[in-house]
Amino acid sequence: MGGHASGGRYGRRAVLGLGLGAGLGGALTASCAAPAAPADTAARDVRRLLAKRAAALLGRDRQACLDVLEPGADGLRAAQEREFENLAAVPLASWEYRLTGLDRTGGATATARVEHRYRIDGYDTVPAVTWRRIDLLRQGGQWCITGDRPERSGSQEIWQQGPVTAVRGRHAIVLGAGQDGKRLRAVAENAERAVAAVADVWKRERDLAAVLLVPPSLGGMGALLGSPAAGYRGIAAVTTGAGRAGKRTSADRVIVNPEAYDVLGAAGQQVVLTHETTHVATRTDTTAATPMWLSEGFADWVAYRGSDRTPARIAPELRRAVRRDGPPAALPADDDFRFAGDADRLAGAYEGGWLACRMIVERTDERTLFAFYVSVGRHPQRDGAVERALHTELGTTLDGFTAQWRSYLREVLG
Repeated sequence: MGGHASGGRYGRRAVLGLGLGAGLGGALTASCAAPAAPADTAARDVRRLLAKRAAALLGRDRQACLDVLEPGADGLRAAQEREFENLAAVPLASWEYRLTGLDRTGGATATARVEHRYRIDGYDTVPAVTWRRIDLLRQGGQWCITGDRPERSGSQEIWQQGPVTAVRGRHAIVLGAGQDGKRLRAVAENAERAVAAVADVWKRERDLAAVLLVPPSLGGMGALLGSPAAGYRGIAAVTTGAGRAGKRTSADRVIVNPEAYDVLGAAGQQVVLTHETTHVATRTDTTAATPMWLSEGFADWVAYRGSDRTPARIAPELRRAVRRDGPPAALPADDDFRFAGDADRLAGAYEGGWLACRMIVERTDERTLFAFYVSVGRHPQRDGAVERALHTELGTTLDGFTAQWRSYLREVLG
């Protein structure tokens, strides 16, 4: 899946060559092989081929889907037929391929660079976007597909991991592979509650909906993200998506790690999904200017809002650090949130961001926290974003805010 990934640490505690002939002038003779089709004609024909494939998948036309493949390529055809079947339960509202480039690798072969866009019916307001390379062969004057692979990251889609089971709710849908229906229904119930909790707080996102993916294993989670699975061990869920200020450019996906999620208690599972749903809701206000301590801390604040658990229970790693060494000298840096880094440092970073947001609410109100979050995201770059928002929304400086936060940590954790 394309875009930014963000998530929580909760599960960690539970285990937690076009136009060649043109440059040769009249050097080509009648003894040469027939020239390749002109670039513009090839691109046009490939677009038609891709449109035919998209229509076949969206219309559930198995034969039309297979007809665009290389004849006699039994392995490819078997793989594509499996994928077609795996997609049967996925409610698709749209499916399209946008040709972004065509690399001619020979007179009769080419590779298309493609933007794949699809929407889940009833839940996606914008398409999910991935990038793929589709290998092509020209036979008998027609192009056919000989291969289909991710552009760079090696990421998969959930339907490439097995038959998909879909559990639909009013505001959330869970798509699972290699999972039993009972487990997926339980995830869907938590997801519905998460959407309701976030919608009650974040009024800026109308018609909030969530799409959750539950792969068969931790390895499947890594494959969906196009990253080594080990980096997500103990991470119960992450959210992927892309956007820019004021606009969602790719639909978000909440990807659940079944191994870490399953060992959490009911309260922990609800916190995880509420946290991740907050990322979905705040996508258009979360930009390159937003530091991780604010985006993750805000998501935690929403997830724990209304909880009767004390800061000492919610932030044990940071509490131990404060009692041992005193409060950190600065707010958590983005590097502190690396999943593959030190586990205690990661947990402390989340806890520090959460307590910064909690402090703002306690000393002002929720509206001020919301205004601060939006103000930071609207800044044109990272430099100066927090400083400006602190001045305009909280009437303080970064040094002043940090000093207040350090004092607050002593107060609630010391």
